Amino acid sequence: MNELVYPRERTLGAITLVIGLLIWLGLIIGTFGTALILLALGFVMYLFVQSALIAHIKGNGVELSETQFPDLYTQFIDCCDRLHIKNRPQAFILNGDGGLNAFATKFLGTQYVVLLSGVVDAMDKHDDGVRFYIGHELGHLRMKHLGFVHLLRWPALWLPLIGAAYSRARESTCDRHGLACSKSGESAARALVALSAGVERWKQLDITSYLDQTKHSSGFWMSFHELVAGYPWLTKRTARVMNTEAPSPGRNGFAYLLALFFPYAGRLGAGFGFLIYVYIIGVLAAIAIPAYQDYLTRAKLSAVVIISQDVREKIGNHYQSNQEIPESLEVLGIPSQLVDGSQLSLDSDDMVLTVSTEQGDLIFTPLVDEQGRIVWKCIDGEGIKPTQLPQSCRGTQE
Repeated sequence: MNELVYPRERTLGAITLVIGLLIWLGLIIGTFGTALILLALGFVMYLFVQSALIAHIKGNGVELSETQFPDLYTQFIDCCDRLHIKNRPQAFILNGDGGLNAFATKFLGTQYVVLLSGVVDAMDKHDDGVRFYIGHELGHLRMKHLGFVHLLRWPALWLPLIGAAYSRARESTCDRHGLACSKSGESAARALVALSAGVERWKQLDITSYLDQTKHSSGFWMSFHELVAGYPWLTKRTARVMNTEAPSPGRNGFAYLLALFFPYAGRLGAGFGFLIYVYIIGVLAAIAIPAYQDYLTRAKLSAVVIISQDVREKIGNHYQSNQEIPESLEVLGIPSQLVDGSQLSLDSDDMVLTVSTEQGDLIFTPLVDEQGRIVWKCIDGEGIKPTQLPQSCRGTQE
């Protein structure tokens, strides 16, 4: 059954899985496990949302069976057999309010295939039409596109080009499953063109002329919008089921450059993808800019700690020699200003040294260790945040 898998799906599936696992690993390590908690909360939300969908399907849809729409049920069973699916999903018809669609879903291990009534009505004069839609949705289930592995890939699917390409490859694979359930390529193609021409007009549509439209997909804008979309153009999908070996028209090379700036946003389109990109950049900037500013401040304060080391040593030596706090820095012959312009002040009551820098105040408090030596603890003063303190200040410094 390997011929049912679109070749690019295997490659893109492996790439997205590896990238997704690396991103998840980075999130879990980088957030000290918080990502796992968020993932668990997300799963609980998924259960509630998915349970509502399944309840809607079971409560409002019509389940196919030997006694309920037996003609459609027979096509469903035959398609399952052709695809070697032993554990058959539950199949339903649901009022689609005129929409032409079908979908597959799963909930707690149970799989479902749902045909919207518009598709069934449109294919009323096409005895093989519904088979294509059934096969397409069974393809999603057979290939485990809705399973746990998809969750592992999820972070990578937002990436420009890669996420959309993998989604299109999956759809092409499922089209091949639909083709396998159909009597012929032309039969599958006619089922597909109903999505373009509608419930009635597809019957008069000329397939050859329709396939000629694929030449338009090589243009810049059509190339771009396909590159950021999760579905190939219907003209291409129709051509591929008519002839799985037929080469697809090439895309405009410049469209790839523009598509690099648009994360995959599913059916929400390129505009929403661009908004996501702006949002991601904004979030990263909100995190990175303050972090970079803290880094610069920390580097400057580290230099202050080093150049003020001699001042602290002189103060400490005076105290150990005389057992008294010096009245002022001038008594020790220490200037009130460091070479970088920072101002020094000494509290003669508790021997606390304050270094006033452009960034804020560094405060050095003296302590006596077990050997009777003076050690200095550095803390943040006015204008300095704890995150800006040098590493040497996050403890006790001699």
